[in-house]
Amino acid sequence: MEKSGSSSFNIHREGLMPQEEMLEVESKQKKLKIGIPSENHAVESRVPITPEAVEILTGHGHDVILEAGSGKAANYLDTDYSEKGGIIAESKQEVFGGCDVLLKISPPTLEETGWMKERQILLSSFQVFTHCEEKYIRSLMQKKVTAIAFEKIQDEHKCYPAVRSMSAIAGTTSMLIAAEYLSNMRGGKGVMLGGVTGITPTEVVILGAGTAAEYAVRAAMGVGSEVKVFDHSIHRLRRLQNEVGCQIPTSIFHPKVILKALRSADVLIGAIRREEKQQTFFITEEMVKEMKKGSVVIDISIDRGGCIETSEIRTQVDPVFVKHGVIHYCIPNITSRVARTASIAISNVFAPLIIGMGDSGGMGKHLKENVGFRHGVYVYNGILTNETVGDRLGIPSKDMDLLMAAF
Repeated sequence: MEKSGSSSFNIHREGLMPQEEMLEVESKQKKLKIGIPSENHAVESRVPITPEAVEILTGHGHDVILEAGSGKAANYLDTDYSEKGGIIAESKQEVFGGCDVLLKISPPTLEETGWMKERQILLSSFQVFTHCEEKYIRSLMQKKVTAIAFEKIQDEHKCYPAVRSMSAIAGTTSMLIAAEYLSNMRGGKGVMLGGVTGITPTEVVILGAGTAAEYAVRAAMGVGSEVKVFDHSIHRLRRLQNEVGCQIPTSIFHPKVILKALRSADVLIGAIRREEKQQTFFITEEMVKEMKKGSVVIDISIDRGGCIETSEIRTQVDPVFVKHGVIHYCIPNITSRVARTASIAISNVFAPLIIGMGDSGGMGKHLKENVGFRHGVYVYNGILTNETVGDRLGIPSKDMDLLMAAF
């Protein structure tokens, strides 16, 4: 008689047949500790994660640690987060020291980078024109941090989800700001944005034909303004008209044509992004001098150096200045004016990124698998990977794809 028992072989009439051995497969998912420190609410009102997103993340097994008051500027209470599973910490140091992944809107200050742990993951904004400081980059390199700029992350369609979300909000918000500063309550000339029967409507000139421009066009047309759009791409102008669903005056960039439009414009919206190495402006100071006194300039692209020569970076505390009789509004985080809406939008981007990172088994594996996520990295394990930053600061940089092959 044959004896029964466990074996890697089966008894066959012609002899023993080898069988595959069943090995336990290790779980791929990794539990992450996510830290949300409070922003400087004087200049930044958004929060990267909403209570609803915290509930989703904790449901996937992750821990979310938030500094007390981190959502206050966006009208989220600590209890809103704790009731969804968030852990409330009393100090920044506790958040920085207790997490694997650090989520912020604005980059950490030099003092905050001193609280970071070695090989920590930082996910925040990083605008080359406004945040590129040698001490900041070297402090991240010293801690061997992996730093990712969320505005550089691409999705599966090679689009920038964070930029698109913020651009849509910025485009609409820019027209609300224009209406505010055209009114005499804000020192404007007392003109209503739009038009009513018997009165010539206000004229709005928009530079660019991207997402921000599209939403600015929709808002301006919604109140009855006359809109003119300029861009250097016929394709983008045609696409904008298709998206808006009606014919609007458009033109490629031509100095004489733009100057004619600016002379009668009440509002100028700068919604075209300069390339990181581009030095020239689309609107020169001489053109601004030709604009009507009391007209309003809003440079949405100021976070990338601005597209209007007279633009100067300001903050929410002091967002406006007057130059050549023209009111200028130039803050890099314009969406902070509607912090609740902007926080929900950015949280919708962050939460899936974190979940994907955990499901992949950690940052290293996720970067290998996700090319779009890898596109946002500017420091990897203490190595600078952004060539533009390296050239500006004189710091050697390495190609990210080559580093991925090495690690």
